[in-house]
Amino acid sequence: MFDRINKAYGTLRDAVRARSRPGGEGRSEKESRGGTKRTHNLFEAAAAYVSACAEDDQEGIDEAAGWVSPEALSFGVNELACRAVIALARERDESPRTVARALLGLPSA
Repeated sequence: MFDRINKAYGTLRDAVRARSRPGGEGRSEKESRGGTKRTHNLFEAAAAYVSACAEDDQEGIDEAAGWVSPEALSFGVNELACRAVIALARERDESPRTVARALLGLPSA
């Protein structure tokens, strides 16, 4: 299962990187630090978006949503949710299903 997720992530990551580079060329480290606007990756956008949602920060939500395409943001939020549920399940020594249902306030299945 994780192999499929990693493969899908790799494909999407490569597509996002290729789209963010004009002519397929990456920016040098110097250009990234210089006065030019920095490009955010989908995981940075997802983390900022979810954090802003948790804090009810509409300005932060709007800003993070503009960093990447809606599809990339959706994928990033989904990946963040999966990783969070897995981490909590390991920490609580419970199944991911039990943790996810508990987080959503659903009764145990």
